[in-house]
Amino acid sequence: MAERKIYGDGVVTGHGTIDGRLVFIFSQDFTVFGGSLSGAFAEKVVKIMDLAMKAGAPVIGLNDSGGARIQEGVVSLAGYADIFLRNVLASGVIPQISVIMGPCAGGAVYSPAMTDFILMVKNTSYMFITGPDVIRTVTHEEVTQEELGGADTHNTRSGVAHFEGANEAETLAMVRELLSFIPSNNLDDPPFVATEDPAGRREPALASIVPENPNKPYDMHRVIAAVVDDGYFFEVQQAFARNILCGFARLGGRSVGIVANQPAFLAGVLDIDASVKAARFVRFLRLLQPPLVTFVDVPGFLPGTAQEFGASSSTGRSSSMPSARRPCRRSRSSRVRRTAAPTTSCPPSTSAAT
Repeated sequence: MAERKIYGDGVVTGHGTIDGRLVFIFSQDFTVFGGSLSGAFAEKVVKIMDLAMKAGAPVIGLNDSGGARIQEGVVSLAGYADIFLRNVLASGVIPQISVIMGPCAGGAVYSPAMTDFILMVKNTSYMFITGPDVIRTVTHEEVTQEELGGADTHNTRSGVAHFEGANEAETLAMVRELLSFIPSNNLDDPPFVATEDPAGRREPALASIVPENPNKPYDMHRVIAAVVDDGYFFEVQQAFARNILCGFARLGGRSVGIVANQPAFLAGVLDIDASVKAARFVRFLRLLQPPLVTFVDVPGFLPGTAQEFGASSSTGRSSSMPSARRPCRRSRSSRVRRTAAPTTSCPPSTSAAT
């Protein structure tokens, strides 16, 4: 180790623009000590995250790491602690986006899990705390990397990831598209995109999409497409908890978040996965301020022992709490230094009954 001097220590950091908007990026290099994190590595990531918060710009992490650099011992672990602290301080202040570009194991998966959105590449991205070899030794389970922590697993079963790209180019294009729907920080508005779709248009198809028979399913995607600009819906966690839909669209050129029940899957009932999926998405909207539009057609919560044993009453409650809390815009000073009590500009509390 002492004889191998690597300039940059396995991570490239910097800033640039996407569609004219400032972003900060760090990219881990798996060819340098397996992308393992050292003290200097962590200092570079921490500095770029601090700069992102100070400038009020999104931070994007391109992750491809084997975890802590064991040769540095506690210094490496302390570096993870510093990064985790920045993840917490930046939460709700600036968007944090993680792109899993290769195998990530151990401590390298905790920081992405704390960010707002995770994107993975099909057949090349892996996220797991311990790999198949360790699991085979400890629990005697036989599992492949793809089954344990592949892109399909985390997009369909665990719900850890939000998007899956067929290749690296497609995945990075998704990052650019995602940024077009969200603000740079909790004080700014999302980008406005001009549209030729008239805001006052009528949509006759809405009269026939929803069937008169309440027991007959229909696809909520058709309803959303008929309402939003140009019929385009950028769905988040498309393959996970398909009985509820979350994603971004535009109305009159302005970005909105959408949460909708999906009667075409499980009759649109709420279960544990759907509640967690919706709660996390609504919390992001509450903190970063894009408006929320809901399409509601739900028969209730899914019954069964699996749901009760999984604390469905608690997770179901969590899906209503994020939207019930009133958002407050933090001042610029609180965005730079979250250790002090943030100043807010909250309007008086009001309620209305219809």
